[in-house]
Amino acid sequence: MSPVVVLVGPPGSGKSTIAAVLSKRLGVEHRDTDTDIEASAGKPISEIFVDEGEPHFRRLERAAIVEALKGDGQVLSLGGGAILDAATRADLAGQTVVFLDVSLGEASKRVGLSVARPLLFGNVRTQLRNLMEARRPLYSEVAKLTVTTDNRTPDEIADEILEHLG
Repeated sequence: MSPVVVLVGPPGSGKSTIAAVLSKRLGVEHRDTDTDIEASAGKPISEIFVDEGEPHFRRLERAAIVEALKGDGQVLSLGGGAILDAATRADLAGQTVVFLDVSLGEASKRVGLSVARPLLFGNVRTQLRNLMEARRPLYSEVAKLTVTTDNRTPDEIADEILEHLG
């Protein structure tokens, strides 16, 4: 049992949007671990960060990913920092993982000044650049396919992923 495809990438790469398009076109469920975490915690991720801190959030995230990877035949999107956990990266080794890559400029436009993204408080562009630089090697490590999302429609991106899935 495993997902059809797992989407990873930085904030603003389009994981949720692309997952929704893929799930509709494949006729399967879309599962987002950030949504699972919010549902189980009963509050938004930004509040989890403020109330309990990032280490607590990462524990919740790890548990959500373990559970989600048991799901069969779904499109799964992971939070941007999910790949920071070595156990998660190991779990993704047997999965069809797609890294949705995006330029800093495009990600900054898409994310804006979102308070729903707790790791981007302050100078959003600088924080986003630092996150992307630190995480890019980890996204590449787990990915079977890298798809650049800049200047492309969700349907064009989904087409490329579906072509790869065969």
